[in-house]
Amino acid sequence: MKVDVGIIGGTGIGDRLMRLGGTALHVPTEAGCLRGRYVEVDGLKLFLIGRHSAGHKVPPHMVNYKAMALGMKQLGVKGCLATAAVGSLRVDWPAGTMVACSDFLDFTGRFLTLFDREVVHTDFTNPFGTNSHTAIAGAASDVGETIHKGGVYLCGNGPRYETPVEIELYKNLGADLVGMTAASEAILMREAGVDYGCLAIVTNLAAGISDMPLSHEEVVEEMNRSGEKAVKILLRAAQRLVEN
Repeated sequence: MKVDVGIIGGTGIGDRLMRLGGTALHVPTEAGCLRGRYVEVDGLKLFLIGRHSAGHKVPPHMVNYKAMALGMKQLGVKGCLATAAVGSLRVDWPAGTMVACSDFLDFTGRFLTLFDREVVHTDFTNPFGTNSHTAIAGAASDVGETIHKGGVYLCGNGPRYETPVEIELYKNLGADLVGMTAASEAILMREAGVDYGCLAIVTNLAAGISDMPLSHEEVVEEMNRSGEKAVKILLRAAQRLVEN
């Protein structure tokens, strides 16, 4: 089956994407079976994935990132678009801020690669796919939403949140946002030759910046508020990928 664009929905977005309907599609890969839904929207052939599976049951360090990358490659997508709920390391980027990620720092310790049996050194001069990044940034303007067209995403392993000292270190290293998934996806998608872009949605200020304890509930609440906007941006970005 030929698919135009893959879309990965993170916290609060995966279930929303599944409401678009379509049919179940399982893509066997050497890393396991990638499960999602095939749906046609305005002539676009899309493959939709809930990163954490139905009911948000799979924690970030247990997501099968290799199967996602290999599955997208097999489907021949023109690009893969994703959302990520993130903490902000900047007081001027409060909850509800949206960012088209442009670079990342990988602090997961997952050491993920598709090349365990051969020597392949992949270039990461542009850490996120140029086409997908441009599509996300342009799509936001198309649908009348404000977005920052660049930001550094620091990826931790999770599932715990960061300590205030860790956040201070990450700020000093140049990070703007902190999450637990997007760098792993960006690495493996690049190795698979899939153009990958990430729309980050700020759900809270990070530990030590906010005076309040962090909770998953506040993340879900913000994603419920921002989810409709995010899906509109993703669908328009998918159109842009196909048009270009």
